[in-house]
Amino acid sequence: MFLARVIGSVVSTKKDESMQGHKLLLLRPLLVDEADPTRFRPGANTIVAADRLGAGLDEVVLFCQGSSARQASGMKSLPVDAVVVGIVDTVDVLNEVIYPPERKA
Repeated sequence: MFLARVIGSVVSTKKDESMQGHKLLLLRPLLVDEADPTRFRPGANTIVAADRLGAGLDEVVLFCQGSSARQASGMKSLPVDAVVVGIVDTVDVLNEVIYPPERKA
């Protein structure tokens, strides 16, 4: 599993029939910053992932790729390479919560 931020969505009216009704999201993988492990930095690539959980823009999600993606519930027969498998509530690194970011008053 990997962490990513939802940066957008993909709309495709013509697609494989088995994909009808499946929401597609654009994900930017998140990496822990080597210089400061209590911060994320965005990865360089963008992933299109199927989402059945209802993740929204700017949320942090867990996703799987490859054959692991098709192990997610209801995905076995779909032509997908990435699937959102969780919506993240918090991330704690070295005893410090790095997501969600602290809100300034």
